[in-house]
Amino acid sequence: MYIERQIDTLLLEWKNSSRLKPLLLRGARQVGKSWAVKHLGETFDYFIEVNFEKRPDMLEVFQKIHEVHELTNTLSMLYNTPVVPGKTLLFLDEIQNSVDAIKSLWAFKEDFPDLHVAAAGSLLEFALKDLPSFGVGRIRSLFVYPFSFDEFLVAEGKTAWVKSKQNATPEKPLLTTLYNDLVQHYRIFLMVGGMPASVAAWVTTRDYRQCQTELDDIQLTYYDDFPKYAKKVDPTLLRNTLQSVVMQIGTKFTYSRVEGGYRAEEVKKALSLLCDAGIIKRVSHTASNGLPLGAEVNDKFRKYIYLDSGLLLRILDMDLGGARQLTELILAGTAEDLVNKGCLTEMMLGWELVKYDNPRSQHELYYWENTAEGTRSEVDYIIARDLRVLPVECKAGVSGKMKSLYEFMRQKHLTDAVRCTLENFSAIEHCDKKDNDVVRHVQILPLFAVSNLYDKIESMADLK
Repeated sequence: MYIERQIDTLLLEWKNSSRLKPLLLRGARQVGKSWAVKHLGETFDYFIEVNFEKRPDMLEVFQKIHEVHELTNTLSMLYNTPVVPGKTLLFLDEIQNSVDAIKSLWAFKEDFPDLHVAAAGSLLEFALKDLPSFGVGRIRSLFVYPFSFDEFLVAEGKTAWVKSKQNATPEKPLLTTLYNDLVQHYRIFLMVGGMPASVAAWVTTRDYRQCQTELDDIQLTYYDDFPKYAKKVDPTLLRNTLQSVVMQIGTKFTYSRVEGGYRAEEVKKALSLLCDAGIIKRVSHTASNGLPLGAEVNDKFRKYIYLDSGLLLRILDMDLGGARQLTELILAGTAEDLVNKGCLTEMMLGWELVKYDNPRSQHELYYWENTAEGTRSEVDYIIARDLRVLPVECKAGVSGKMKSLYEFMRQKHLTDAVRCTLENFSAIEHCDKKDNDVVRHVQILPLFAVSNLYDKIESMADLK
């Protein structure tokens, strides 16, 4: 069963583009890259899938044949499928296993530009780093992540809910009944996560144990990949670093907390590889004095978030002594406790900010911390919206509890901010007595409605 996703819209746009380029889908293992391309293949007359893990013999074909017309003639013969521009989709899967196949994408753009060629791979960033001039202007990339909450709702058949919350505002909040339903489904989403296999298991069985089985398989696959990094980093260090990331989510990462007594430089290298694999994401400290936010990064202050909430719960269960306390907080805790005491909601807010942004680029995450001695204030995320710096705080409670947010706004001379919580849509107008009565505008945005920060997207149901 294929579940429609927002990436399908962009894939169809690529298919119908008059300025065709080979397409490269990038992202962690099992986030749905191949699934989406195969689904796109159903819209073509002919589809050829070359999987370099399942068919290692195809490596030799790409090693020996570099002229793309000769190459496609050979593939047509081997797969008994016509290669016809405009009617055939050629899909090169697990392309990271073949440097020659990656390089062939350049040649397809130059010498066979009217043929649809798509590629995907896990651990692909490792291979691309060894090709520093890769595909400049000749390859189009799309970054794929686990399901967003909006996609999860569509998978649940709740497309009308997506439209309703996208149309909600502080002046016109959600009806209480719908708001309560969305909070409950967000709790389910935190448990199931956004990995396609887990979402499919939930949609078809409504049995969380089936989701756990799928998530355990995925997590073990990630561990099984670690020996592939062996020439770069010890697999034991990678596993210990990943487990330490899980334990330190929501706080500045401390290298010395990685089990095994490794040097900081070794841990930094492991973190970099895990980021390249898409399993974790770096959240960098920025001074936030203006745009671009990455121009003022302080490398001494970094946080890391794990790929998926469902996987996080499984790694806690499998390796770190159980996730019962966090599970109880998700399922039965008050909304305020879940936001304020659960690092999970801060982690998921970061990923939602990434998932709803433009997938044609790889987006970084930033936060702010007051580094002055004797002070302690922090804002969870800093993003750029409408050419302005916008602080985004993950916090429950009333305005009096947002001292860090107001301190940041005061220092940076900002009047607008967002607080993400599990409250309904609303807004706060705060007269700042510490700053000449400047009025601060804080939009209260439910954690399940992060997509409202971005341009309204066409409903996936409208594509059917």
